[in-house]
Amino acid sequence: MTLRVLVVEDDPEIRALIQSTLSVEGFDVQTAVSVSEATALLCHSLPDILLLDLGLPDGNGATLVQKVRKHHALPILVVSARHQEAQKIELLDAGADDYLTKPFSVAELLARIRVALRHRGTTVAAAVTVHELDDLQVDLTLHTVVSRGRELHLTPTEFKLLARLVRSAGRVVTHRQLLTDVWGAEFTEHTHYLRLYMGQLRSKIEIDPAEPRHLLTETGVGYRLAVS
Repeated sequence: MTLRVLVVEDDPEIRALIQSTLSVEGFDVQTAVSVSEATALLCHSLPDILLLDLGLPDGNGATLVQKVRKHHALPILVVSARHQEAQKIELLDAGADDYLTKPFSVAELLARIRVALRHRGTTVAAAVTVHELDDLQVDLTLHTVVSRGRELHLTPTEFKLLARLVRSAGRVVTHRQLLTDVWGAEFTEHTHYLRLYMGQLRSKIEIDPAEPRHLLTETGVGYRLAVS
């Protein structure tokens, strides 16, 4: 199951960093830049966890903590440059699960997310981000794919599809799950997308695309990234 995260952050660099980091870890990430935008997204669909900055252009993120906590039990992790102890205590008392002060390391952010989710009964294992087999090396963190000693250029969609298979290396990922995770829930019937992009990936990765050794088809079910 793909866990959904709503990141409410108006700083474009920090927002992009968090979104990229969580996407690599296998989360489905939505972003908002204001209290009003976040409120609209929350009314439409609840995430599994909320990451929230405080200093937003249309108000203080603390008001959003109070609104969410009145109606929902989802974990709330505040990420802010404000480090006053009194403010941290106030936010925790208002319903936030944790408070992470900027600047922070990616490792700490991921650990705090895992803890917050675990307290709600959801266990999150560290995602697989590196895959190596024979002549293929994939590093999701560095965003690199090397085959037969040369670095490949993949389109964003090709890389996203390969990354989804890497995170489940050795296990079958169904057509529906791939379509949902790569293109969105509204594309679950568009299996021709998968055939097209899998063909493109194989043409770049496999020595013989007609006899693939890495990107394997499980007929009628989905695809699997070979691990041996």
